[in-house]
Amino acid sequence: MTKHIKNLNTQPSRRQIMIGAAGLTFAIAIGASNETKAAALAGARTGRALSPWVSIAEDGTITLMSPATEMGQGSMTSLPLIIAEELDADWQKVRVVPAPPNAAIYGNPGFGYAMMYTAGSNAVTSYFRPLRTFGAQVRRVLLDNAARKWGVPVTELTTEPSVVVHAKSGRRLTYGEIAGFAEIPAAPPQIKSEELKQPGQFRLIGKDVMRVELPSKVNGSATYGIDVQVPGMLYGAVLRAPVEGSVPHKIDDGKAKALAGVTGIVRLPHGVGVVAETPWAAFAARQELSRSVTWTRTGTAWGFDSDQGIEQFAAQAKNLQGRASEWSRQGDARDAFGKVASIMEAEYRCDYAYHAQMEPLNAVAAVAPGGDAVEIWAGTQSQTTAAETPAKFLGIPLDKVKLHDLLMGGGFGRRGNRDVDFIMDAVMLSKDVGRPVKVIWTREDDVHNGRFRPISAHYLRAGLDASSKITAWHHRIAVDRVGPYYDPGLYERNGGRDVVAMLGGEPRGYDVPHQLVEQVYRDTGVRTNPLRGISFLANKFAVEAFIDEIAGKRGVDPLAFRLELLKSTPRAVKTVERVAQMAEWGRKRDGRALGLAYIDYTGSQVAGVAEVSVDRATGKIKLHNFWCTIDCGLAVQPDNVVAQTESSIVYGIGVALTERISIKDGVVEQSNFYDYYPPRMSDVPPMHIEVIQTDNHPTGAGQMATPLVAPAIANAVAALTGARLRHTPFVQDRVKKALG
Repeated sequence: MTKHIKNLNTQPSRRQIMIGAAGLTFAIAIGASNETKAAALAGARTGRALSPWVSIAEDGTITLMSPATEMGQGSMTSLPLIIAEELDADWQKVRVVPAPPNAAIYGNPGFGYAMMYTAGSNAVTSYFRPLRTFGAQVRRVLLDNAARKWGVPVTELTTEPSVVVHAKSGRRLTYGEIAGFAEIPAAPPQIKSEELKQPGQFRLIGKDVMRVELPSKVNGSATYGIDVQVPGMLYGAVLRAPVEGSVPHKIDDGKAKALAGVTGIVRLPHGVGVVAETPWAAFAARQELSRSVTWTRTGTAWGFDSDQGIEQFAAQAKNLQGRASEWSRQGDARDAFGKVASIMEAEYRCDYAYHAQMEPLNAVAAVAPGGDAVEIWAGTQSQTTAAETPAKFLGIPLDKVKLHDLLMGGGFGRRGNRDVDFIMDAVMLSKDVGRPVKVIWTREDDVHNGRFRPISAHYLRAGLDASSKITAWHHRIAVDRVGPYYDPGLYERNGGRDVVAMLGGEPRGYDVPHQLVEQVYRDTGVRTNPLRGISFLANKFAVEAFIDEIAGKRGVDPLAFRLELLKSTPRAVKTVERVAQMAEWGRKRDGRALGLAYIDYTGSQVAGVAEVSVDRATGKIKLHNFWCTIDCGLAVQPDNVVAQTESSIVYGIGVALTERISIKDGVVEQSNFYDYYPPRMSDVPPMHIEVIQTDNHPTGAGQMATPLVAPAIANAVAALTGARLRHTPFVQDRVKKALG
């Protein structure tokens, strides 16, 4: 649905939404009503600001700021709900407003408060304690003001949802009434941890509520970046270099300029831009340019072939004399391998994979005629970079960037890159033509110019003592670099450690005394990026498949083997035991088999069981059922954890079975969903999810199940056929080859 913006300075009405920096008055009509029985997405603060996070109107409406962006994962509900819990707010009176791009106030604690960034499934775990404190602080301010009003000790007061109560006298004041006369302290009151609620006192946390943005998604009124139109807007398209690092050599734009509706051709650092009166004219002109623009061969990836590259990666991973950097170490694995009774080894490989978010990348930018300000409409995983990068390009202060942070139709890491390429397309073109420009990437744009999960090759060794217990573990990972390309600054701050490529390489949770994980650094020049599940996706495939192989070679049941290794980790044991019970692990299946995988994903305990059959003639794997348990500590919204886990599994199915990007001479071979295959509905099996609730600090849920899928499927195929699948995705030709 296209949303027409008639006046850039209009004030928001009750049926409007304003999303952006503090003080902006830009409004987008969405047709949503405030007459709702639950918390809802709102346009702007109403009432009096009692803190940067909470405003209360005299009619009792409570506005809560949401610092995380919303891409379908539910953070826009979960985070305000945490504030509301300690505030003791009536959830029906809550309105949620996206926080402005001010990292000093709203920055993600998981990233050192340095930026507003929604990624890594860390929003709830990072913000949980601070948001509880912020809510409790405002509640204390309300209590103090009520105590002064009534002339009673504050210790005699309690709260009910949105009401302060003095039980001795029977008097009551609503939060809205108090907001009308409240004195706001210069500094927030100090809240001790013991003053926060105990889990048994929660009214909202741990309960299921409707997500605030869902009604607008259901009725079609939700506004995404692709919907926005502003007065005087033109449309842009960009012909990008086929290989990263190349630039236009010669541009013959005569035919493109002559096309009806084309208003300009713009040379850009990374390609050639087209500006036109309609998107179709822009696309047509870009297609014409593709036949007449030549490129320099300055990019590193020219000549790179991913099929040949993965072979080289595998050889380098296996070469123990080759150069590698130590990623993690526990005990002394090198010494331990000299003392073991036997050594097992294995190799695994993973291809490039594409994000495949459903909403194509897009943005609208309006650069002021003098170039001294810009207004941006986009869905982004980082409000900070979406504002800072255009400001740096234009050479303007950050407060001259107005960002309207909109809903996203999927992110998975693609909308969080430091250079915000899809936003900068619109900014650069708008600056050149002096009018607002909307850029929409086609699916072909997004695939050809994707930023992929990197290829990797894994060589693993396990040293076993005389009793066949694993005492030493060595995992060498040859992987295309991610950090230096995706976020060079963060890579440097991490001491040159490629976190996004290497997390999950160790057998965390398992009782293995001596461990060594090494990175064999590779740089192909191919664009890379975090993808849902980040490096756990590839690294845990190798770890969990190898664990299963060791169990098989020892003649031990894979479930019993894991439980023995996990005996010192009670939460892990419960997670694995429960998923096995759900799947009826010991029951024999006719023509089918089960495979198990377990992961400690940054504290979240997840386990999965896949039930598969294999058509030996075609090599097609059929996934019949998938069972999953997740212990993510205190689940703020259990039903949403289930939904995110189901989504994670679907994503994992694609990367495990069909999704593959290949590179020839540095250029992506795939184009659209006819040759890049996300799961279809018929590929998705019944999913059986159980959330194991505990009182532990919340940990992530949004992507934790994704890395379970590939190893669970591979382990099931091995149990069924005796053939070990070592290369994701398990496309049919690879399966047939493995089967012999």
